[in-house]
Amino acid sequence: MRILAFIGLLPVSAWAACPAAPDHQAALDALIGKVQSAPNEGAAQQLSNEMWQYWADAPDEVSQEILDRGMRRRRGYDFLGALEDFSTLIDYCPDYAEGYNQRAFVYFLQQDYQAALPDLERALELSPRHVAAMSGQALVLLGLERFAEARRVLHKAMRLNPWLPERGLIAPGGPLATGEQEL
Repeated sequence: MRILAFIGLLPVSAWAACPAAPDHQAALDALIGKVQSAPNEGAAQQLSNEMWQYWADAPDEVSQEILDRGMRRRRGYDFLGALEDFSTLIDYCPDYAEGYNQRAFVYFLQQDYQAALPDLERALELSPRHVAAMSGQALVLLGLERFAEARRVLHKAMRLNPWLPERGLIAPGGPLATGEQEL
């Protein structure tokens, strides 16, 4: 906890450079392979939870503290505090995808889709198979009424994880079902 107090006193420029994020790509690829053949939604959810453990593994102790605090604030509906934390994390670790993904999620919760989209694009540049960022991008595009793009992104995400909760959006009658929206 003392680290948190100390972190708050330092400008980002005073910190040492953020190390590279841990390379969990092989483990994530294995989990994606498993979720693609999961026998049911429950098994797929367990695998998705394991993916989150890797995505939320920050580069060092400082960045982990900032990420965890931001996520606690978001869960507590302190969106301004969460945005501050995730922006601090991005400033400190600009090559860590989850900082962008988490900030985008807060913007999404605030229905600020225009602000969320560039963060999701950056998260996916850094982590192209980040299934949660892809599904988040589809939801943001849906919010922006960019239906064809949302459909395309969601299909791409579902090729990685066919059990995504958002799959109902492209099912018959869903807002992204083929022919349901103007293309």
